[in-house]
Amino acid sequence: MPVITRIVFFLSLLPFASVAQNASAQAIIQRSVAANARDFEAASLYSHKERQMTSHGPKEFLVEMMEGSPYQRLLSVNNQPLSPEEQASEKRREDVERSKRQAENPQQRSQRIARFQKDRMRDQKMLNQLTEAFNFSLLGEEDLNGFRVYHLKATPRPGYNPPNMETQVLPAMEGELWIDQRSSQWVKVIAKVIRPASIEGFLAQVQPGTRFELDKKPVTNEVWFPSHFTMSSQAKVLFLVPHSSSDDETYFDYVRAGS
Repeated sequence: MPVITRIVFFLSLLPFASVAQNASAQAIIQRSVAANARDFEAASLYSHKERQMTSHGPKEFLVEMMEGSPYQRLLSVNNQPLSPEEQASEKRREDVERSKRQAENPQQRSQRIARFQKDRMRDQKMLNQLTEAFNFSLLGEEDLNGFRVYHLKATPRPGYNPPNMETQVLPAMEGELWIDQRSSQWVKVIAKVIRPASIEGFLAQVQPGTRFELDKKPVTNEVWFPSHFTMSSQAKVLFLVPHSSSDDETYFDYVRAGS
């Protein structure tokens, strides 16, 4: 995933929190921190289907854990299931990968799983900086997607100094959150870049117009997972060449491993 897409997408995966000026907003955010932490810990225990909109039409995948790390299997293209020949090819590819993973020695297996966990923990550590990056205010209460929610505004926290490359875009962003009153889970998050932000080391600058939306739904009484994600990014590569990209992904049919 391109670094600009990763940075914007990361903002949707873990909770915002700060010493907000509004005490009620801070309490709401703090409860959502705990709820999102449960979701993060449970995510690797579930398989799911993923529908990706591409320039050539939609593709659908099954994403499941295989020997300790995720594996993605193609299910359909352009809303059409794979032909018997294509299904056989996907099955062979999956069997080859499973055999490869099962044949790993302990060091190889440990390294593969460690790479997967390292990505998760890197994202966790980066996103923990959001606790320092934003202030929150409570805009009101409303109904959204069948839930009674708190509507909050997130604005850059004055004086915040990004400690690493991944967080350099945060002072240039603002967002809105809709948080379920009963579960403290996110129902919807919208964030956008409001001024140019350079990404040190990548000779790129994220531009205003970069925007994402994330929707979440309950999978069990305890955990919620993403149901839809859209992102459009505007950037300048080498600070001169305009570049744009977009993502539109739907997630569904979450199943706990072993169910």
